[in-house]
Amino acid sequence: MSYTGEGEEKTTSAFGLTLRTVGHGYKVIIIQFMKGRKYIGEYKIKDRLSPEYEIHQFGMKEFINFKNPDPEDYKLAAEALEFTKKAIKRGPRLLILDKMNLAAHFGILKTEDILKLLEDIPEETTLVLTGRRAPKDSSSPIFNPLYNNPPLSTTFNC
Repeated sequence: MSYTGEGEEKTTSAFGLTLRTVGHGYKVIIIQFMKGRKYIGEYKIKDRLSPEYEIHQFGMKEFINFKNPDPEDYKLAAEALEFTKKAIKRGPRLLILDKMNLAAHFGILKTEDILKLLEDIPEETTLVLTGRRAPKDSSSPIFNPLYNNPPLSTTFNC
């Protein structure tokens, strides 16, 4: 699934799915790319929803400057990708890669690395990608694997 668009509520929608999944007793792992703010609600609630709910942030406190990304932004995105590989092996029912669409669009993550990662996701894991600027059709090399299933893509234009 991909939640994208210029409007608000992409992450919020993904967390609605999170609550339903946790409510049924299944494991959810959220990996936030380019987010490093521990005061946001979805991070602060982690202890109350544990052990079914995990959230991990890989970003600086300030939001990324896409015209001139800091080298630390690339480093943190690479760490998030490595962490995601390990998380996939743990077999969550729901895996949310928050802001991955945006990281891919601006080249913070390499296309080939994302493709390899997507190939490793088992069928029983529901994958949700969030963030602005997701590809609009299946011709994108990054999101082609999602179109084989077929995907659910929701665009927010609030």
